[in-house]
Amino acid sequence: MASLIPCPHCGQRPKEEFTVKGAALARPAADASLEVWFDYVYLRDNPRGRYDEHWHHTSGCRRWLIVTRNTATHEIEDTCDSAAREETGQ
Repeated sequence: MASLIPCPHCGQRPKEEFTVKGAALARPAADASLEVWFDYVYLRDNPRGRYDEHWHHTSGCRRWLIVTRNTATHEIEDTCDSAAREETGQ
Protein backbone atom coordinates (compact mmCIF):
# COMPACT_ATOMS: atom_id res chain seq x y z
CA MET A 1 0.00 0.00 0.00
CA ALA A 2 1.16 3.50 -0.71
CA SER A 3 2.77 5.10 2.29
CA LEU A 4 1.45 8.58 1.49
CA ILE A 5 -2.21 9.54 1.12
CA PRO A 6 -3.07 12.82 -0.67
CA CYS A 7 -5.49 14.54 1.72
CA PRO A 8 -7.37 17.33 -0.10
CA HIS A 9 -6.97 19.57 2.99
CA CYS A 10 -3.52 18.67 4.36
CA GLY A 11 -1.59 17.47 1.30
CA GLN A 12 0.50 14.28 1.24
CA ARG A 13 0.30 12.61 4.64
CA PRO A 14 1.54 9.24 5.98
CA LYS A 15 -1.10 6.50 5.88
CA GLU A 16 -0.67 5.97 9.63
CA GLU A 17 -2.61 9.22 10.18
CA PHE A 18 -5.74 7.66 8.67
CA THR A 19 -8.28 5.07 9.77
CA VAL A 20 -10.04 3.01 7.11
CA LYS A 21 -13.75 2.70 7.82
CA GLY A 22 -14.98 0.55 4.96
CA ALA A 23 -16.73 0.74 1.63
CA ALA A 24 -18.15 4.08 0.49
CA LEU A 25 -21.63 2.87 -0.34
CA ALA A 26 -24.71 4.96 -0.97
CA ARG A 27 -26.89 4.95 2.15
CA PRO A 28 -30.37 3.47 1.63
CA ALA A 29 -33.46 5.60 2.12
CA ALA A 30 -34.78 5.72 5.67
CA ASP A 31 -37.88 3.79 4.63
CA ALA A 32 -35.98 1.08 2.77
CA SER A 33 -36.79 -2.54 3.57
CA LEU A 34 -34.97 -4.49 6.29
CA GLU A 35 -33.36 -6.61 3.60
CA VAL A 36 -31.84 -3.52 1.95
CA TRP A 37 -30.58 -2.25 5.32
CA PHE A 38 -29.17 -5.67 6.20
CA ASP A 39 -27.22 -5.74 2.94
CA TYR A 40 -25.97 -2.18 3.52
CA VAL A 41 -24.81 -2.83 7.09
CA TYR A 42 -23.49 -6.40 6.92
CA LEU A 43 -22.70 -7.55 3.40
CA ARG A 44 -19.69 -6.43 1.40
CA ASP A 45 -18.18 -7.39 -1.90
CA ASN A 46 -14.54 -8.28 -2.11
CA PRO A 47 -13.69 -6.68 -5.44
CA ARG A 48 -10.42 -6.82 -7.29
CA GLY A 49 -9.60 -3.45 -8.78
CA ARG A 50 -10.95 0.04 -8.24
CA TYR A 51 -12.81 0.52 -4.95
CA ASP A 52 -14.12 3.53 -3.00
CA GLU A 53 -13.62 3.55 0.77
CA HIS A 54 -14.32 5.94 3.64
CA TRP A 55 -11.12 7.01 5.35
CA HIS A 56 -10.97 9.25 8.41
CA HIS A 57 -7.99 11.58 8.74
CA THR A 58 -7.79 10.79 12.43
CA SER A 59 -4.44 12.46 13.17
CA GLY A 60 -4.86 15.35 10.76
CA CYS A 61 -7.79 17.51 9.73
CA ARG A 62 -10.26 14.91 11.11
CA ARG A 63 -12.27 15.07 7.88
CA TRP A 64 -13.94 12.08 6.24
CA LEU A 65 -12.48 11.31 2.85
CA ILE A 66 -13.40 8.98 0.04
CA VAL A 67 -10.26 7.24 -1.11
CA THR A 68 -10.37 5.39 -4.41
CA ARG A 69 -7.74 2.71 -4.52
CA ASN A 70 -6.94 -0.35 -6.53
CA THR A 71 -7.36 -3.37 -4.26
CA ALA A 72 -4.93 -5.42 -6.35
CA THR A 73 -2.04 -2.94 -6.39
CA HIS A 74 -3.05 -0.72 -3.41
CA GLU A 75 -2.38 2.30 -5.63
CA ILE A 76 -4.35 5.38 -4.56
CA GLU A 77 -6.18 6.68 -7.63
CA ASP A 78 -8.14 9.57 -6.12
CA THR A 79 -9.17 11.21 -2.86
CA CYS A 80 -11.92 13.71 -2.14
CA ASP A 81 -13.74 15.14 0.84
CA SER A 82 -16.75 12.96 1.61
CA ALA A 83 -19.02 15.94 2.39
CA ALA A 84 -18.10 17.68 -0.86
CA ARG A 85 -18.85 14.53 -2.82
CA GLU A 86 -22.27 14.16 -1.20
CA GLU A 87 -23.12 17.78 -2.05
CA THR A 88 -22.43 17.17 -5.72
CA GLY A 89 -24.43 13.93 -5.62
CA GLN A 90 -21.64 11.72 -6.99
